[in-house]
Amino acid sequence: MSHFERPHRQYLISNDPDRLDLDLLHRWISEESYWARGRSRKTVVAAVQASLNFGVYTEAGEMVGAARVVTDSATFAWLCDVFVLDEHHGHGLGKALVAAAVEHPQLADLQRIILATSDAHELYAPYGFELMAHPERWMERNRPVS
Repeated sequence: MSHFERPHRQYLISNDPDRLDLDLLHRWISEESYWARGRSRKTVVAAVQASLNFGVYTEAGEMVGAARVVTDSATFAWLCDVFVLDEHHGHGLGKALVAAAVEHPQLADLQRIILATSDAHELYAPYGFELMAHPERWMERNRPVS
């Protein structure tokens, strides 16, 4: 299977799972994110293995950001765990990650891609994301993070 890769300035966005830095991914998700603080490494690894993942890499190959997509590859996807390390902000990497996800051949023609954010609406809006038209139709079941 060929990997989806695209350059962005001096960075590379790739969905090659062998490039992912699982230590960095786990550290950031479990310590820095507001949505998954405390998530175990075991859970992060299981989530990555069951998802389409995108990493952002420097010219030296260091991962500096990532995004994960949970999908059936036919009708639905959930874009989640999007982050860029603070020291790499200001290079359009968040936008490049979102563009790579929504334009990926496996996702480009899906009927619905959803996401949840408390603070980055302006990042996602240019890619067609908007508030749910019928939030009353959606339900959720919450359990403690593990």
